[in-house]
Amino acid sequence: MSKAHILIGVGGGIAAYKVCSVIRHYTEAGHDVRVMPTRAALNFVGAATFEALSGNPVSTEVFDDVDEVAHVALGRRADLVIVAPATADLMARAVAGRADDLLTASLLTVSCPVLFVPAMHTEMWEHPATVANVATLRSRGVTVMTPAVGRLTGTDSGAGRMPEPAEIAALGDLLLTRADALPYDLSGVRMVISAGGTREALDPVRYLGNHSSGKQGYALARAASQRGARVTLVSGATSDPGEPASVEIVHVDSAREMQSEMTTRAADADVVIMAAAVADFRPTAVAGAKIKKGDDGPSPIHLDTNPDILAGLVADRAQGRIPRSTVIVGFAAETGDADGGVLDHGRAKLRRKGCDLLVVNAVGGGKAFGTEDNTGWLLTADGRETGLPFGSKTLMASRILDEVAALVPDGQVPSRAGTGERDGNELTHNPERNR
Repeated sequence: MSKAHILIGVGGGIAAYKVCSVIRHYTEAGHDVRVMPTRAALNFVGAATFEALSGNPVSTEVFDDVDEVAHVALGRRADLVIVAPATADLMARAVAGRADDLLTASLLTVSCPVLFVPAMHTEMWEHPATVANVATLRSRGVTVMTPAVGRLTGTDSGAGRMPEPAEIAALGDLLLTRADALPYDLSGVRMVISAGGTREALDPVRYLGNHSSGKQGYALARAASQRGARVTLVSGATSDPGEPASVEIVHVDSAREMQSEMTTRAADADVVIMAAAVADFRPTAVAGAKIKKGDDGPSPIHLDTNPDILAGLVADRAQGRIPRSTVIVGFAAETGDADGGVLDHGRAKLRRKGCDLLVVNAVGGGKAFGTEDNTGWLLTADGRETGLPFGSKTLMASRILDEVAALVPDGQVPSRAGTGERDGNELTHNPERNR
């Protein structure tokens, strides 16, 4: 990524301290960072801290550096704006088009992607005024993150916690790479995603597993949630890719545990994505104690075949146990061999599985598993094949979700069909449900 001009606006909330890590992320990547705190933000983090981290002077007022017309010059030059924490007051002022400090004035001059990161108490996040302001910002093309659920100030806990800096930076990087990567086009869509590798126990100490890090599945969950979907992530073993904000996470170990969770949750899903690397085999028996080395060499391990979860989901849909409108997406991790290349094996797998969309990756030799980047192909049931350019797994997730969004029928999802129900992270329009 070439050097970019990043504006980071900081609202007056206790979560302002987290923004320091976001600033450091961009300065260490070689970008030019300008921090614009509100007056209230400086009660939480001082200007000296922001200046030391960004390497640039910090201003709060429109009348600072009047000769440079800073709010216009900085706004026009910006390649990305991140506002974090975005308080209820700051979002209200942005919606109204106020220009009473340097940050809000600059927001009126930018034409680049803008990422708002709300942080506030649950009652403030769920207040109809805030709900309306968030909807207005999104309607104007602004990306507004859905906050996390967790510990707030004091002893309070609930929706409104600011997402972690790594997640903010990941979405900011995505918008720098692809400005239209996070449309709010999956509102109300119920999505179940599997991620990570499965572990098949040999004894209390050892297991059969694979090198999956879970990063691609987690990236899909993160991007889908921020596009409005209600996401459940069924997670096997991972290399700690960071829990996405506002995503329900269910942890499993074995392939059969994953099959049970995916089958149960798919019954109520509009989209099912099998991104996990599921073990093909499991030991026929699990030793009750650690298997010891024998004088005659290692003991033989006898294996059974694990269930094919993706094929099972497709069969359940055909038999009506899953809604026939449910979109099913599979992944194929291939290496190529004497019988064909990676794409050849992917095409054959799509025919066997019968899913709507298959993501094909080349693996092995440092590719895909455990890396931060990915590439591959999208294969659809109607014969279309689209190459996925090399890039971050978050970028790949956004391109996969573009195809998924196009496959979900509008009329099949209540909140997209005009009933008034909204996604699970916001209030509904039914007063009884808001009490």
